[in-house]
Amino acid sequence: MKMKKILLTISIAAFMFTGCDLDINDNPNYPQDDQVTSDLIFPAIQGSIAATVGGEIYNYAGFFSQYFEQMPEANQYNQLATYTFTESSQEMDYSYRIIYAGALEDAQQVLNKSKNPSDRFATTVLRAYIFQILVDNMGACPYTEALQGNANATPKWDDGESVYKGVLAELDAAEQELDNSKMESPDLVCDQDMDQWIGFANALRLRMYLRFIDANIDVATYTEKVKALVQTGNFFAGDIKFDAFGEDENYRNPWYTTSTSNTGNHCAAYPLVSYLKSTNDPRIAYGMSQATGAKDYVGAIPGSHDVAKNKNADVSAIKVAIAKTKPVYFFTQSELQFLIAEVNLRFLNNDAAAKTAYEAAITADFAARDMVGQENVMFGIGGAVAWSNAASNAAKLELIYMQKWVALFYMDHIEAWSEIRRTDCPKLSSHTAEEISKNSLIYTPGELITPWISGLESGGLIKRMFYPLSARQYNVNTPEAVPASTPIWWDVK
Repeated sequence: MKMKKILLTISIAAFMFTGCDLDINDNPNYPQDDQVTSDLIFPAIQGSIAATVGGEIYNYAGFFSQYFEQMPEANQYNQLATYTFTESSQEMDYSYRIIYAGALEDAQQVLNKSKNPSDRFATTVLRAYIFQILVDNMGACPYTEALQGNANATPKWDDGESVYKGVLAELDAAEQELDNSKMESPDLVCDQDMDQWIGFANALRLRMYLRFIDANIDVATYTEKVKALVQTGNFFAGDIKFDAFGEDENYRNPWYTTSTSNTGNHCAAYPLVSYLKSTNDPRIAYGMSQATGAKDYVGAIPGSHDVAKNKNADVSAIKVAIAKTKPVYFFTQSELQFLIAEVNLRFLNNDAAAKTAYEAAITADFAARDMVGQENVMFGIGGAVAWSNAASNAAKLELIYMQKWVALFYMDHIEAWSEIRRTDCPKLSSHTAEEISKNSLIYTPGELITPWISGLESGGLIKRMFYPLSARQYNVNTPEAVPASTPIWWDVK
């Protein structure tokens, strides 16, 4: 009975994005505070996060990472593919509301009510994670004055660097309070395993420290921090994921739910398909189907919906059906190992350790896709992406980044988009979409492509999400709109 109550609470969070406009200090879709028992609050945080990171955000980040493209005979997401949406399109509004009125409000309740150090630490980790997601999307967000209810219904927006530093300090403080107490709250992510929660926290630190380094902020300090984290190796096992979805229509994966209600909208993008084919990667069959016309894997050129005049049979459809009960990944083991490989290569000058982590990353991704044993074709003798000791560090780093991009497909799209912006990898092709459509031989497989039709006057790739329209409507302190072509603070390459 308790698990049914938990899943009911989570299902409410998962479907909040179909609701109406609301103030982020209100949560009308949730029971009132005095009606919610403490054992329901913590898993509701997890469910709200899964509903956003695995739903609306997962969808648009899939287009921005050039995994997804608009299916030729549909039009639901063409604004995402062509960057022609605006603040009024409200592409992130539902997630913003769920995060603040759901996940973060519930997290604040746990921190206010619970005396259990383990529950408080796990809640702080989730809080750090979702604030990181907010910053990576918009560059800034309400933080220091947020979640005060009627005491401050119009919180100021903090710059992203300050938010990153703030949540990292919160993690440190909460970890210092840990004792031998066991978690009291049901835990649908780490199963009350504090080693996993500490490992998750360390992985978040690693991710954020690298962004400070590449933003040229306190480089020496954060370099020592990433080196210490990797040398200590106190990270999580397996994947950090919300894995509580089921066959019942009320408990299905959020992206699957919206995609089946807007069926036939997702096909595979040209950059991803071209790269997977060029490396003979068996993972190509995992998330997409062969084009029914060509009987082969065919990607659609980004932003080509209104000019290419293709039919659905001409391109590879995304396999939406496999997402029905698919977990929402907060941090994959594969991404973690790729970050470890990067640190070993860039900062520890340990080529052997970098190679080991690189191969472990690919192995972990194949395992997550139930393709155990097929990974050797990638990095074994003669493999298309095998580690070469003779290659330059720049070439090895590009290999790490490219394989990370592949591994995050159909797993964690927001991190794929963020890592593309941090690393500038995959590179942006110097050729236009129209040129590539006329002569594919000029194109390097895997390079990203400026959409054929693009709403960005400057061209190139999208760099941030607009601030939510609902935030502007309810909060006079919401900053002036920033163009989607403007990089966020850590995107300086």
